[in-house]
Amino acid sequence: MTSFLPAPPLITSDWLNAPPNFGLAALRGRVVVMEAFQMLCPGCVRHGLPLAQQVVQSFDPNEVAVIGLHTVFEHHAAQGTRVALEAFAHEYRLTFPIGMDAPDPAGPIPQTMQAYAMQGTPTLVLIDRLGKLRMQHFGQMEEMKLGAIIMSLVLEGITSPADSI
Repeated sequence: MTSFLPAPPLITSDWLNAPPNFGLAALRGRVVVMEAFQMLCPGCVRHGLPLAQQVVQSFDPNEVAVIGLHTVFEHHAAQGTRVALEAFAHEYRLTFPIGMDAPDPAGPIPQTMQAYAMQGTPTLVLIDRLGKLRMQHFGQMEEMKLGAIIMSLVLEGITSPADSI
């Protein structure tokens, strides 16, 4: 059996589209799809965020939770405020919870981005029902492949070969 590490906690300064004190613990029992993005990232706007919104529309929210992580590691003044993120989320009709990655006082890379050792944005992260980090992908992800991976995580533990006998 393969051993997977627990997903690091999300270190956020604020959340949009979510209740107070929201985080991964609230999503335990569901597969979590996290899209890390920046507002000024062309790949995020053209592909990552529309794909995340498509996952929201394609899967049962009791089985799959989609969250965004706005992780600003450049152009902080232009995109690092809640007001800017609220306007962006409204404009792009993002309905899922979006965490604002907490800045690191010692440097430009936000804290959750560091904890996950992300290379940049867009980064897609998959966390299983038990809170284990199962996949992290930097760049564009093919939607059929993502759907298949999500579905395999949804089905994990629900059925086993013995069930079909």
